[in-house]
Amino acid sequence: MVKLKTAKQMERHLKGIANHYRIEILLLITDKPGLTLDEIVMTIGANEKTLAEHTRRLHVAGLINKNYRGHFVEHTLSPYGKTFVRFLSAFRTTK
Repeated sequence: MVKLKTAKQMERHLKGIANHYRIEILLLITDKPGLTLDEIVMTIGANEKTLAEHTRRLHVAGLINKNYRGHFVEHTLSPYGKTFVRFLSAFRTTK
């Protein structure tokens, strides 16, 4: 039996992608799983504190995973993150 998400649960995920930097980060991690914050900053070219906050919010929303490797944190998509990337990709190409 499939358990449906509540409106509040769906809101958490939707708010998680409600920023252009967060969308960029999700799409970037899709292409290059395991990126560190430094690599995300170098690729996107925004302030480190800004992008650190956006990756934190993506993690809180359950859209990315953080894997601690020594002094670095690698970022990968969670299953929900993969679902949202599929949605974003479809939405991006819709006329």
